[in-house]
Amino acid sequence: MSRTLTSVYHSPMSTRSDYATNHLARTLRSGSVGRGQALCLDDRKRGLRLSYADIFAMAERYASAIAQAGVKPDDRVMVQAEKSVEVMAVYLGTVLAGAAFVPLNTAYTARELEHFISDAKPALFICDPAARGTFAPIATANGATVLTCDATGSGTLAEAGANAADSFEAIPRAADDLACILYTSGTTGRSKGAMLTHANLASNAETLRDYWRFTSDDVLIHALPIFHAHGLFVAINVSLTAGGAMLFEQKFDADRALALMPDATAMMGVPTFYTRLLHHDGLTFEATAGIRVFISGSAPLPAETHRDWTARTGHNILERYGMTETAMNTSNPYDGERRPGTVGFPLPGIEIRVTEPETGAPLPNGRIGGIEIRGPNVFKGYWQMPEKTAEEFRADGFFITGDLGVISEDGYVTIVGRSKDLIISGGYNIYPKEIESLIDAIDGVVESAVFGVPHPDFGEGVVAAVVRQPDAAPDAATIIAAIAPDLAKFKQPKAVLFLDELPRNTMGKVQKNTLRTDNADVLQG
Repeated sequence: MSRTLTSVYHSPMSTRSDYATNHLARTLRSGSVGRGQALCLDDRKRGLRLSYADIFAMAERYASAIAQAGVKPDDRVMVQAEKSVEVMAVYLGTVLAGAAFVPLNTAYTARELEHFISDAKPALFICDPAARGTFAPIATANGATVLTCDATGSGTLAEAGANAADSFEAIPRAADDLACILYTSGTTGRSKGAMLTHANLASNAETLRDYWRFTSDDVLIHALPIFHAHGLFVAINVSLTAGGAMLFEQKFDADRALALMPDATAMMGVPTFYTRLLHHDGLTFEATAGIRVFISGSAPLPAETHRDWTARTGHNILERYGMTETAMNTSNPYDGERRPGTVGFPLPGIEIRVTEPETGAPLPNGRIGGIEIRGPNVFKGYWQMPEKTAEEFRADGFFITGDLGVISEDGYVTIVGRSKDLIISGGYNIYPKEIESLIDAIDGVVESAVFGVPHPDFGEGVVAAVVRQPDAAPDAATIIAAIAPDLAKFKQPKAVLFLDELPRNTMGKVQKNTLRTDNADVLQG
């Protein structure tokens, strides 16, 4: 399926005058192809080797199919489908069509999905063929057209693409126009849709490309999910902007990752990738010799993991810090000290300050406080939640992240915790209130408190503390079984603890910090 290098540089899409006004599309299409191979993506499981011309031709066909499905500029295209090159092309096609891309975790259940669909009101919903019977009634009830796509690219989406026009004139988009909505978790209430613009995503991709020295000679091991900002808006956008290649893996597997390293120059992953590789006998200096940079994010990388990786491979992992509302904010340097336990310096063009959370007063270096961010990467607000948006911004434009941190005297940023009770497990955000509501509805449960504790593989694991009625006491297995149908697997508690009462302060608020401290080792065995 590969084409000549000439066809990449002379794609009709790159010469259209209106294409230049589509801010994100222009950025993604600006990379040049290296290694003389015109390769964008290599999916060895499916035997696919696709050039940039192949990828963008596919994206144009899907843009045509999206438009034919009734999607108009500013409409939403929601996708809950397994990772595939087709889903990546739908993302690009959505950008070309001037609509907003809304990816969803493939583990979400029908109950969870109902909120996202009713909130975003997508014009088009794409799901796995096997899930169509469950999800299509929800989507169609909210006015969406439904197409399907599985991990091999099969489904009605492929049929629509095959019957669509071969070319598509990109819809003009301004820098501040909506490019995507990413749903983020908080500690209370419903999930919020963070609105990211063309400028947000384009500026971040270009900044990271330069900061991490990505070029057309790079080959990235891509084993991240693409419903998540890390896999989609960092890994894919940076690679496309640099004109590099990707080795496209369905999911992370330590054996596969090591087997791919001789053909790669870079890997992006969550801390779990690195902890699992450290348990593999094949991880050596020789196995990693061809990789120029290992990057970690989405959850805190333990300093011990950083040091162990250096000892085993000779490489210092480059850790960075981002969030759904801002994409990437900081990074340890490409050249210079990559300091374990820190997330480095603010990226070029991004301002970070630490403030007194209650007043917003700036704090000096060395003092712990709330992290606030201002820059071209910061989102434009929460979808259909103007009051919540206003609450999260200072008058001078700084976004209140909810994270607690400290800036050292020499400028390194360290994240020390969260002002809310957000749990990050395997790079995924989890808010306790959703789980607590389900547990509290079980017969025999008086109340519950859900919190995160250290986990050797996922960074943090979910733990539930439950108070039961003495005459009707469900056991842990009963509780897990009761909530499982309504919760993605990664949200389900890895341990259930039974207490006579939950710890509270004098105002009656449950003290989750006490629960975390008292049970810090519960998942370490």
